[in-house]
Amino acid sequence: MTTIPRPEFPEPQFQRDHWQNLNGQWDFLIDDGDSGLDRHFETTGDFDQQITVPFCPESELSGIHHLDFMPAVWYRRTVTVSAAELAGVVRLHFGAVDYETHVFVNGEAVGTHRGGYSSFAFDIQAHLHEGANTLVVCARDDLRSGKQPNGKQSHLYYSHDCDYTRTTGIWQTVWLEFLPQTHVQSVKFFPNVARTSVAVQLQTVGAGDVTIAISYQGQPCGQATVASTGQLATVEIPLSEQHLWELGHGRLYDVTLTIGDDVVHSYFGLREVRLEGYKFMLNDRSVFQRLVLDQGFYPTGIYTAPSDADFVRDIELAKAAV
Repeated sequence: MTTIPRPEFPEPQFQRDHWQNLNGQWDFLIDDGDSGLDRHFETTGDFDQQITVPFCPESELSGIHHLDFMPAVWYRRTVTVSAAELAGVVRLHFGAVDYETHVFVNGEAVGTHRGGYSSFAFDIQAHLHEGANTLVVCARDDLRSGKQPNGKQSHLYYSHDCDYTRTTGIWQTVWLEFLPQTHVQSVKFFPNVARTSVAVQLQTVGAGDVTIAISYQGQPCGQATVASTGQLATVEIPLSEQHLWELGHGRLYDVTLTIGDDVVHSYFGLREVRLEGYKFMLNDRSVFQRLVLDQGFYPTGIYTAPSDADFVRDIELAKAAV
């Protein structure tokens, strides 16, 4: 059994139970001439290598470790869906791809995205059929063009000064999400410490009643139902218990949102932040900040942390430095 890298759900504040992690082995090719779109590599490409997603091809963990410039790279893998899954919405998510992404399903273009540091998704059920389907991704990355954000990626072959090894293509988790036609599209939380309440702003696809159930460490402490017509809907929910999010005590309320067959799990912290002159105030208490710069480069994964434990280690190191 092959272990899937970065198996954790990538959006814990908006999580459904029915999803499929697409990290792991993909077919891969380097398009040195950036001509693959013209030559229709989505159907004709000679994928002569294997790469471990979500690690970029420059990294050791990808299995490619190609350090020269790559104007375009291509990925391919098979995904399997059932008839029941096709009855709803099948959403293909990308945590991040650097820089210009073209996505194809079964040889058909389904969407394009520009931006190497932002997540995006496409609803692809119209391009799928029951059983095995072919997913192809093209990522174009002209770092030296000066027309795209590049962070601290080096414009030279070698790392220099404070610029480091480049990141091309997929570098965050790719996953499929299966949801009903009527579902929660987005949610935001606005905690109010003084009122011991939280305002919930949400938007749905389709109309219906959304039930919002809030608990703390398994104990119910607030609930409301709001009617949604597909536009923004807001409701304030009083909380029967007050547990403040504080430094060193990340107390979180768990939230379950339900509309029809759609169930979304989320969370929030009850806290208040403001500036009072030059003071940073958290829950009416002045907090002195001694901050640590974490540039987020990993020796074997570059932009991508090898595991979730590496984030915990970053936090531990930052706390030790203080």
